[in-house]
Amino acid sequence: MSLESDIKKMVQSVGLSLYDTAIVNENENTIYRVSVTAPGGVSLDQCANLSHLISPLLDITAPISGDYRLEVSSPGIERRLKTLEHFIQSVGEKVSITTLEKEKIEGELISATAEAITLQTKEKGAVTVPFRSVNKAKTYFEW
Repeated sequence: MSLESDIKKMVQSVGLSLYDTAIVNENENTIYRVSVTAPGGVSLDQCANLSHLISPLLDITAPISGDYRLEVSSPGIERRLKTLEHFIQSVGEKVSITTLEKEKIEGELISATAEAITLQTKEKGAVTVPFRSVNKAKTYFEW
């Protein structure tokens, strides 16, 4: 079993869903970030509880060598979309996509399949992008 699948099982055991894991460097600190979701949102108490469950596992199977800090949180309202599942979960939200050809497209995500992503844009109407052509994507919130 991989570390991520073990973490996924722990996350599911407390009624949450694993969104992503990532190793990030911020202000000269290395952070192992575990992002979780749930219908209706994720509370601070749920994140703290999950952090206490995951921490002993990381003592045995460290995600990286060297010092790091564990952070368990919601991915937030503006989050990166990396997998097809992320896109499917984000249908109906505002999404910004950058293609491999460096084209930037923003609009409401109206469909997502393994073949293509379709956005409803203000300028061009419905725009379909092959899934394999997506370089970067994230949700965004218009304030």
